[in-house]
Amino acid sequence: MPRPTGRVLTLLELLQSGGTRTVAELADRLDVDGRTVRRYVDHLIDLDVPVESVRGRYGGYRLAPGYRLPPLMFSDEEALAVLLGLVAGRRAGLTAAERTASETASAKIRRVLPRHVAARLDALLDSLAFTDRPAGSAAPDGGVLLTIADGVRHHRPVSIRYTDGQGRRSERTLHAYGIVAHADRWYVTGRDAGSGEDRTFRLDRIADARTLPGSFEAPVGPAPAERVVSGFATAAYRHEVTLRFHATVEEIRAHLPASVASLEEEHESTTQGGRTTAERWVRAELRAERLDWLPPVLAAIGRPFVIERPDELRDLVVALADRLASYARQS
Repeated sequence: MPRPTGRVLTLLELLQSGGTRTVAELADRLDVDGRTVRRYVDHLIDLDVPVESVRGRYGGYRLAPGYRLPPLMFSDEEALAVLLGLVAGRRAGLTAAERTASETASAKIRRVLPRHVAARLDALLDSLAFTDRPAGSAAPDGGVLLTIADGVRHHRPVSIRYTDGQGRRSERTLHAYGIVAHADRWYVTGRDAGSGEDRTFRLDRIADARTLPGSFEAPVGPAPAERVVSGFATAAYRHEVTLRFHATVEEIRAHLPASVASLEEEHESTTQGGRTTAERWVRAELRAERLDWLPPVLAAIGRPFVIERPDELRDLVVALADRLASYARQS
């Protein structure tokens, strides 16, 4: 649970968002009772924050008109870190806000940076290389992202309008467990209230999101990132592939990440000349729409392997081996 000081600061943030907030609303957002809300308000008043009490049917608390907090101050290193994060996020395609908002935020920080700090930043950016943003990759709408994040934090159902990869549109009620950035895309994982199944949705395909009344219990189990990654590895695709490697898990994971394949260690005993030795194998299972990318990966792993299925993959590996052998024989 957050400490009282953290809740007081959260209360100040809620009041700064504007308007009058009722005691019941503040108590719900802070997860405390009404008496505690009033005590937190007294703390703010003791700190010379002008909190006004509004009476009546729609009464509650608000900040005095015109009140603004003192300007936020950064050290040189802090300003450098914030600005670098904005630039790197935008170039990598991970900035969720609109491009204009990211650029204006960067410009505001740059204007107040001391000249020597700005020079350090320029030198750093010149030395960095960013990969191109993948074709078709899109950042989610900022409003959608914030709405779903609020649903995750306060365990509130969220209504979304979603368009899947085939262009089919649907409206769903989602019990969102978490938001995950993976492979230059943003995802939300949670339970689809309509089907009762755990699902993962791309945030850039959600056109609209709004929180609904009520609440839900977050499940006990894998973290949201683990749910998303394991979901990719077990998703339904055209080909089901099973391989066995005479290698370590680490050697295989360097080429087949958890989002691509699930791995399971196996121990196999062999007897030769009256001696029994234990050999360690790793079974890999994955699903793929195409198989042509797998033979080069198997060659890159560089360890003995057995193809259990499908036979089509075995044919592709043999064809690759023949091509490499023919290239090697050329003078």
